[in-house]
Amino acid sequence: MTNQETPKLPETFEQQMASLLEANEFARFKAALFTPCKSSIRINPRKKAPLPHNTSPVPWNPHGHFLPQRPKFTFDPLFHAGAYYVQEASSMFIGHILNHIKPPKDGVYLDLCAAPGGKSSLLADYIGDEGLLVANEVIKTRASILRENMIKWGLGNTVVTNNDPSHFGELEGLFDVVLVDAPCSGEGMFRKDAQAREEWSPENVKYCAARQQRILDQAGALPGSGGYLIYSTCTFNEQENENMIRFITDEFAYESVRIPLDPAWGIVETEADTEWGTFYGYRFFPHLVSGEGFFITVLKRPSDAPFQQPKKMKDLKHVLLQRTNKAEKMLLRQELTLDDAFDFYKLKKSFFAIKTTWTKHFEVLASTLNIKYFGTELGKFNKDQFIPTHALAISILPKTFPRHEISLEEAHIFLKKEDLTLDISHEGWVMLTYQNLPLGWIKNIGNRINNYYPKEWRIRMKIMDKEGNNRENTNCKIVQSP
Repeated sequence: MTNQETPKLPETFEQQMASLLEANEFARFKAALFTPCKSSIRINPRKKAPLPHNTSPVPWNPHGHFLPQRPKFTFDPLFHAGAYYVQEASSMFIGHILNHIKPPKDGVYLDLCAAPGGKSSLLADYIGDEGLLVANEVIKTRASILRENMIKWGLGNTVVTNNDPSHFGELEGLFDVVLVDAPCSGEGMFRKDAQAREEWSPENVKYCAARQQRILDQAGALPGSGGYLIYSTCTFNEQENENMIRFITDEFAYESVRIPLDPAWGIVETEADTEWGTFYGYRFFPHLVSGEGFFITVLKRPSDAPFQQPKKMKDLKHVLLQRTNKAEKMLLRQELTLDDAFDFYKLKKSFFAIKTTWTKHFEVLASTLNIKYFGTELGKFNKDQFIPTHALAISILPKTFPRHEISLEEAHIFLKKEDLTLDISHEGWVMLTYQNLPLGWIKNIGNRINNYYPKEWRIRMKIMDKEGNNRENTNCKIVQSP
């Protein structure tokens, strides 16, 4: 930094890191905290979108890519279509872990502290159409963001919940993988977030460690026999990392898991000696990797740990959620050409699809947890007319509705939920696509086109052209052909 005073780190934090790192490393670490970090995205493998130019691969995740510069993601229609997720590269290491430990893809997974959804979408990628993911967030407003991001990802294999970890007590032994990306003191975010540096204190570290213990005390019994607990933080200190390994292994029976590393990656393996043996953790330091600060560890439940297999419920006792009857199922299958692989539920007046394989598990979850979203929301019937949802449009479910490809300029108008003028021969519901990826619905009623992009998701920022001019001041509507 020229002609400017270098920002300061908390003195106690510097002392902590100086003891954690080699003497000649600390200066490099400190300097790295005040240099820009590369932006990275993770491609949605089930939505075929073109890769941006001049990217470089994230070495530990085949779907991860570093960008040459950070663009305005808000103005990229592919971002709104769920073609990729803007995710910090260090977090993508979870994909490498899954590919090594190989938990069953047709299993039940839980992301206990899931918002905003980057790690949940990664878990959803791994299980694909075979497994079921529960993505939970305790804070209501953040659960809404999580719901939006899982809808955009579009795989339909996720149940979004809004619960405290203590609410999962009846589900002990149900899960094959439990991920706890715990709230922490945020030391790994010091480069990106000046406020995180200002708010850091030894007292806050202790507070976070106590909160992490409370979460792990609830999460430790959730993986079934042979299942895995993955614990991560975006911090460096031992109190929130290795000490949590010691805590969980004192409370529950777990076995050590070691993950192979390529030395070129720069990831540091650490050891936590416990009464039950040596357990391994993995630290990401910003002076060694192209990523933010991160810590992660993997533990395995022994084969004699409890395992829960849900039984079919005779009646689904829920205030709002209902099973569909035969007539409703027939209508939905005819309207959407969905086969017997899917079952349907009605929440209020809207219908949802979920894989038949997971209906027993889903009903147990629905009777236990506060469900915010599940599977894919399809739509509702108004008399005999089917009204599709935005979630259906951007899902990977098959769709037989007419499509209309639009330009970047038209996509911006649509995403701002403004009036569109298009040359469309089809009347009724039409799915707009950008670079062949669905963006959402319009309804052509002859004399006008209604824009059905969700009001709460619309772009509110001003869109600038290449010269930096406000595009709001130009007429960018397409003239309708006669």
